[in-house]
Amino acid sequence: MRHVDFSPLYRSTVGFDRLFTMLDSVGQPESGQTTYPPYNIERTGEDSYRISMAVAGFSESDIAIEAHRNVLSIKGERKDEGSGEGSEILYRGIASRAFERRFQLADHVDVVGARLKNGLLHIDLRRTIPEELKPRKIEIGTPDKSAKQIEAKAAH
Repeated sequence: MRHVDFSPLYRSTVGFDRLFTMLDSVGQPESGQTTYPPYNIERTGEDSYRISMAVAGFSESDIAIEAHRNVLSIKGERKDEGSGEGSEILYRGIASRAFERRFQLADHVDVVGARLKNGLLHIDLRRTIPEELKPRKIEIGTPDKSAKQIEAKAAH
């Protein structure tokens, strides 16, 4: 069983701690959950990530990717292909069973794109913070002279 240590990423990113905790827990098999297909999660930039899944034997039409709220779902189901008249498979080492993988995504993490190359499905993710949530600089100004000042009179 493999365990990925995300602690170096905790030090350099803010707001992804929930994502890393969830991704770490996804890697642990739950009851009935298998580790098929294998996958990697890598950080490709300051606010960009990539999930790579080994999906040998699957084509683009066999895979469905859906992002809904903070959940990324990847489903794969191969169509039955006849191996030809008179041939039979003596040994099947290339898995072709259906699969479904779910990843919990942090807030403001969006799927940028996906591509299938050399049996690997690459899904690119980017964290984009909306303008209203970004920090903004507040200028300190002098009081407006036209503003009325309220003076309290001391009672003697």
